[in-house]
Amino acid sequence: MEGKINKQLKKVLKKIVKEAHEPLAVADAKLGGVIKEKLNLSCIHSPVVNELMRGIRSQMDGLIPGVEPREMAAMCLGLAHSLSRYRLKFSADKVDTMIVQAISLLDDLDKELNNYIMRCREWYGWHFPELGKIISDNLTYCKCLQKVGDRKNYASATLSELLSEEVEAEVKAAAEISMGTEVSEEDICNILHLCTQVIEISEYRTQLYEYLQNRMMAIAPNVTVMVGELVGARLIAHAGSLLNLAKHAASTVQILGAEKALFRALKSRRDTPKYGLIYHASLVGQSSPKHKGKISRMLAAKTVLAIRYDAFGEDSSSAMGVENRAKLEARLRILEDRGIRKISGTGKALAKAEKYEHKSEVKTYDPSGDSTLPTCSKKRKIEEVDKEDEITEKKAKKAKIKIKAEVEEEEEVVVEEAEEEEEQVVEEEPSVKKKKKKDKKKHIKEEPLSDEEPCTSTAIPSPEKKKKKKKKKEAED
Repeated sequence: MEGKINKQLKKVLKKIVKEAHEPLAVADAKLGGVIKEKLNLSCIHSPVVNELMRGIRSQMDGLIPGVEPREMAAMCLGLAHSLSRYRLKFSADKVDTMIVQAISLLDDLDKELNNYIMRCREWYGWHFPELGKIISDNLTYCKCLQKVGDRKNYASATLSELLSEEVEAEVKAAAEISMGTEVSEEDICNILHLCTQVIEISEYRTQLYEYLQNRMMAIAPNVTVMVGELVGARLIAHAGSLLNLAKHAASTVQILGAEKALFRALKSRRDTPKYGLIYHASLVGQSSPKHKGKISRMLAAKTVLAIRYDAFGEDSSSAMGVENRAKLEARLRILEDRGIRKISGTGKALAKAEKYEHKSEVKTYDPSGDSTLPTCSKKRKIEEVDKEDEITEKKAKKAKIKIKAEVEEEEEVVVEEAEEEEEQVVEEEPSVKKKKKKDKKKHIKEEPLSDEEPCTSTAIPSPEKKKKKKKKKEAED
């Protein structure tokens, strides 16, 4: 099988060499080459030789006299088993079925423990609800219940073995003022029985975990170093056996356990998953989210090498796994630190890269162009405001003076016109004269001012003008 000549085979071949006149038919080409070197005997290996040997094996009963068919069948079966064990390096210690069963039982125990603990907390919470908030650890919670029982016993109980002094004092204070309901002794007995079950199952789980660690180090030490006991055992259980797992490619091992997501992504033409069970490995957990895909791909490639080495290799040491894990950790460190290494040279020295600084001018948006209204500065000096007020007051005074002067001129013109009309119409009755005068006065009052310079003030005639009017009337009379 290994291409070596046994002592018995040497003796037989030496006898044949003296009498042989034709080449020797050999089933293995390597063995034929060794025979030709050491014994100087010509050998032949071809498909015809394989057919000839197959015919000899089928007619073994007739060619070898004195052998029963049952004994021959048993011999053939034993030889086949021994050859397959030798070829696969099979040993009784390397039984991966034990790992598959152990990891399945471990998962089942975790589910049952969670259900039992949840039921225990809810059940005892009716009697002492404050204890669940104070003690978060499930195993410590169950041990406290088992030791004390009813909440009335907490005042006299000593829990220094399970809890710290501060937590113990808090529990005793909460037991005195608890708002829980009273329960009977029979209820407490059933709750305590459930607590003992939880404690026993948790102890058995720790024992089973230690057993799984030992089996994994015996069967697949390199895989254990690369991804851990639990992840390695789950990969073996998912594939069915270590040999089946060794036949998988690195890309298959990377997404093993995420088959549903993979086929869903292929159907909907979306991105395929980057990791499956290997996501729970410590190396993937240490990396940042943006590097998890790269690390899982590299870890899957190295893990496949470790699986094949454990399945088919003769050595049972974990040196190869330790070396590959160190390489992955170094690669992860480079990715996290963003280190750039030189391509030429030794490749160990870090390349000197200066920090990039953006030196070009950054143009900002100018909002002044958005508004079409005239912009004026909001903040002005107090002196400028005072000057503007003075100028506006002066302009207003000048405008009033001009308006008064124009109004006086218009009144004088109107009075002169009225006097001329009165001189012409002397013969009219006095009543008609009075009406006309009134109409004229109204006309004077209602006559609007010029549009250019409006004024709200009414014109009042001066006393000198009144005296002149009286003198004129007396002269006419």
